[in-house]
This record gives sequence, C-alpha cells and structure tokens, in this order.
Amino acid sequence: MLKLWNLVASKYQADDATVRRAALWSVITSVIIVVAGGAVRLTSSGLGCPTWPQCTGTSLTPTPAMGIHGVIEFSNRMLIYLLCAAVGWLIITASLQRRRRPELVRLAWAQFGLVVAEAVLGGLSVLTKLNPFMVAAHFLLAMVFIVVTVRTWERAREGDGAPRSLVPGAVRSLGYALTGVTALLLVVGTGVTGTGPHSGDTGVAARMPFDWDRVAQLHGDLVFLVCGLTVALLFVLKAVGGPRAAFRRTVELTVLLVLQAAVGYWQYFTGLPAWLVGIHVAGACLVWIATLRIPFALRERRDVQPGPQAPTAAETGATGADQPLPAAAN
Repeated sequence: MLKLWNLVASKYQADDATVRRAALWSVITSVIIVVAGGAVRLTSSGLGCPTWPQCTGTSLTPTPAMGIHGVIEFSNRMLIYLLCAAVGWLIITASLQRRRRPELVRLAWAQFGLVVAEAVLGGLSVLTKLNPFMVAAHFLLAMVFIVVTVRTWERAREGDGAPRSLVPGAVRSLGYALTGVTALLLVVGTGVTGTGPHSGDTGVAARMPFDWDRVAQLHGDLVFLVCGLTVALLFVLKAVGGPRAAFRRTVELTVLLVLQAAVGYWQYFTGLPAWLVGIHVAGACLVWIATLRIPFALRERRDVQPGPQAPTAAETGATGADQPLPAAAN
C-alpha cells in the first residue's frame, strides 16, 4: 500500500484550486447529510431499520415487509458513503498538494474521524430507540463536523503566514460572541425538536422532559439576540472601515436570519408541519456556515513565501476582500 501511495505521489500532485474544490464539496456534503437525517426523522422513519449496523437482526438491507420507512432509513445510512467519498478525496488532494500544508491534512483526517463518530452515534440513536438526548447529540456532532469542514475550506483559501487582524480587538470579540450565541441557539433548537411532535418514529420514541412552549420561547429569545449581534456587527464594521468581505458575509447572514426567523414563526403558528421543519433544519445549517465564515474575514493570512501555486485573488474570489469599507461620516 505504501509503495502504491508513493507511486501515485510521484505521478500526481494536486494544485491549490483542486484542494479548495475538495474542501468545498466536503462542506456541501455535510449539509446534505444533515438534511437527509432530518428527512428520516420527519417521515417517522428513524426506526425504519430497527437495529444497527444491520437493518434487521438477519438482514443488512431492508425487507419488503418494512415498507417505505425501511427504504428511507437505509437510504440515509448509504449516504455515509457519499460523505466518506468527499472526505477521502479531500484527504488525498490535501496529502498530494504541491504546496505542502500539514494543517489541511490534519483537518481532513479530523473530518474522517468525525464521520466515523457520526456513524457510531447514529447507530446508538437507533439502538436506544431514538432517545431524544442521543438524537440531539447526533445533530450537534454534525454541527461540529460543519465547523471543521468550514475551517478546512477557509484555510484552503488562505496562506500559511501568521494571522493579521484587519479590525480592532473589540470587533473580533463581537464576531466571536456572535458565533458563540449562534452555537447556543443550535443547542436550544435541539431542545425544541426534542420536546416537539416529530420524534422520528410513530410512537416508540420518548421526548425530552421539558415544557415545549418554554423551550420554544427561549429559542425565540436567542434568535433575537443573534439578530441583534449581527446588526451590531454590521454597524461596527461600517464605522471602523472594516474589510468588505466581512461586511458582505455579515449581510448574507442577516438575510439568512430573517428568512430562518420567518420560517420558525411560520412553523410555530401552523403546528410544526414536517415540510417546514425540514426547511428550518436546512436553514440552520446555512446560518451556521454563514456565521462561522465571518471571523475568517476579520483577519488575513498571507503566504510566507508565495510560490507559483499561491492562489490569486481571482481564484479565491477575494477581490477587494481586504479593502476597507468607507468609514461612516462623523
């Protein structure tokens, strides 16, 4: 195996653009797997395959008697191979990159470790008959996976020099606070789902021992806090002449938050229809990704010794990213 790897390495080297595409595909597949998991839950197919790692005690695949729920649950399990393919391609391209970047290799392998952990935790969710706390942990681990995929993607677009802040320390702290509160919002969101009607099965699964209305109210309060921090960051970036990339990403987050809040209140006042909850799950992933990308735009990392493979502004789409916004008039 080592000889084969050395042979491949001697014949093929990935350029920076290939690694960036592999990292982006990993981000995309991480969202696909979360949305697919949500679909399993919202169709009450969480126990379509009643055991793990096999679908039944005697069969790896669902039987005709298990109906559509077995097909949905088994199809979701098969998506792990799509995720493994994406992460595997990232590991290969990062390892064979012409410009050696050990951090990207470490991040790629970290993604693989999280994929394995996700598979195990998903199996434990089935074996515990969809224990709501286990299901919540399964979702939150997926959010951690998204953190690593986004970091890998952003680092693939940067150099390896020391980070240089583009804004005052207080602005960076505001960006980190926004990220932290958004993470808390996701945690509380699992409580809303864990106490709500969509247990993932047709009656076997237990629910969290919390009052749904109170948890939903706390979730709504955190939505307002996240929106307030986002608007504050917009004004602060404008006031200090912050980088355009950071301002643009904060605007994108603002739009996503407005849409996500609209969906959230819509589902609250219509009794949580499954299709709206599915849209909300997808929106949560997009909001999380948009939030995570903001701190990366508040600083820059250039190449120590730029070589011919260093990404250009045109390649990274970073034209004007480091240019300050016009400061607000006094």
